[in-house]
Amino acid sequence: MPTRITISEAVRHEAETVEIAGWLYNIRKSGKIVFPLLRDGTGLMQCVAVKSALPEALFETIKNLTQESSIVVTGKIRADARAAGGFEMDVENLEVVQRVPESDPYPITPKEHGTEFLMDHRHLWLRSQRQHAIIRVRHAVIKAVRDYFDSHGFTLVDTPIFTPAACEGTTTLFEVNYFEDEKAYLTQSGQLYNEANAMAFGKVYCFGPTFRAEKSKTRRHLTEFWMVEPEMAYADLEEVKRVAEEMLLFITARVLETRREELKVLERDVAKLESVQSPFPRIGYDEAVKILQANGSEIQWGGDFGGTDETILTQQFDRPIMVDRFPSAIKAFYMAPDPDRPEVALGVDVLAPEGYGEIIGGGQRVHDPELLLRRIEEHQLPKEAFNWYLDLRKYGTVPHGGFGMGIERCVAWICGLEHIRETIAFPRMLYRLRP
Repeated sequence: MPTRITISEAVRHEAETVEIAGWLYNIRKSGKIVFPLLRDGTGLMQCVAVKSALPEALFETIKNLTQESSIVVTGKIRADARAAGGFEMDVENLEVVQRVPESDPYPITPKEHGTEFLMDHRHLWLRSQRQHAIIRVRHAVIKAVRDYFDSHGFTLVDTPIFTPAACEGTTTLFEVNYFEDEKAYLTQSGQLYNEANAMAFGKVYCFGPTFRAEKSKTRRHLTEFWMVEPEMAYADLEEVKRVAEEMLLFITARVLETRREELKVLERDVAKLESVQSPFPRIGYDEAVKILQANGSEIQWGGDFGGTDETILTQQFDRPIMVDRFPSAIKAFYMAPDPDRPEVALGVDVLAPEGYGEIIGGGQRVHDPELLLRRIEEHQLPKEAFNWYLDLRKYGTVPHGGFGMGIERCVAWICGLEHIRETIAFPRMLYRLRP
């Protein structure tokens, strides 16, 4: 029996007869030669079926294959510089596992389809080259994130998805019924629990799905997304910024190293990713407001940045920028104030270039127990839900900090995508819960 390989392994099997299992991506016919294009999840392989070299019934079967039929092809691998991936397969046999019926053909064709149609058929759209490339870049980003933290002394500690209280504010929570009429919420962030983890392990990160119930329809928002959140004991704002920059440099270098072909499929200008080098520009909120006002924004000191403001700022630079010391009034209750200027917080937003906006938010946390209690009361949060969190300030409190990075926003920037919905296999948005 021939060895079964994947298309990505073809380079190691030149001149060998092998078997590849996959699906018919496309087919081209030229008289007595048929060119089925096979996909298997690792790449594309052009197969060559010659009528004179095959039994007549088999050639007719190949000739009449329908798009996305599942097939197992046996043949000899040979190098061909003109072919996708640099190799072709001369067909010796082909087994049809399932033939898509002509009466109900595969719905996604080479013609132009609207976004809503494609999103309704997301379960099938994922098979396209473009979507395949995006998800493979996403995989590389996630692996790079894990490799960075795993190789820099961080311990992965998972945090709950069900939480008893808000982390980022009560207006963007998904409420769910827990047992015996108790209410719980889908997590907005693992940060609070991760602070407890940091007091136990020193440097930690959590990585999982998070949920925001804000009714936003912008191209930058999902209601369910994946976030990596490192937290560090004995860390200040400058340490948080250092780690955030190092991690982003690590991610972009890894994608450029391992996903060049996918970036080519996406027609991504890799020169813009290659310019992501250290140091990242660092500006304060005060300076950022002046830049925005000089470029036509109506923002006033004390206001938060909108999407347009972030776009204006990032267009001034060719790499991510760090904006720190936002007004304390617009930051979360746990954000530490600047001891020299209590009206601003020791927080930082990292904005991606090319108008992609915020991809990282973080900073130094309040470690003073009295100040934290006062903040909880000012934000009208239920103290009893945070008793355990206050304990962290009673038993061995230290300056500490961390950040969160949304994977989807990072992937959208690296791939150069117009909308965040393509960065995850099955996006959840304000008006999309299916498929």
